[in-house]
Amino acid sequence: MNYDKFGQAHTTTQELCDLLYQNPELDLTRFLVTDAEQYNKSVSVTYSDLPHIQQYQMPIDILYNDTVEAFDYEQQTHWYMPSEYKELDIASWLLDQCDTDAKLQRVAQELLLYQERDMFPLLRYLKYFVDTMRKNSVVWGVGRGSSVASYVLYLIGVHRIDSMYYDLDVTEFLK
Repeated sequence: MNYDKFGQAHTTTQELCDLLYQNPELDLTRFLVTDAEQYNKSVSVTYSDLPHIQQYQMPIDILYNDTVEAFDYEQQTHWYMPSEYKELDIASWLLDQCDTDAKLQRVAQELLLYQERDMFPLLRYLKYFVDTMRKNSVVWGVGRGSSVASYVLYLIGVHRIDSMYYDLDVTEFLK
């Protein structure tokens, strides 16, 4: 597996074949391949029921703005989630989860910090991600690092540490 300077994983068809020999049940559609054209053409010409593989390409915008920051910004504008989550008013949803004035104040304070950092799309995605994991009975950890200082992440379900109970300062997470 190779990684470009932006952290995107990609492989060659030869490396993918080697992996396939080791694991015949491997899902080929999950890989970005630098030289996928010949394989995909062979699958089409032979009318095979094998899946096509994805061609690895660096996004065009990144080729002109050759920085990690530009790459991150570009990737953060394309969240792959259902439209119901893309259009979710995450601030209202979070505020609706509060049953005391103290919780309302804490969520409002954190929402301002998330908004200053333009992180509402991330919060929507985390809501979708957690809902999907719950729906599919996926188990995840109780919480790690400074993220447990965020009561908003607790409400979404990213972690199970009630930062208000432990009086954790959200600025430890959102510095």
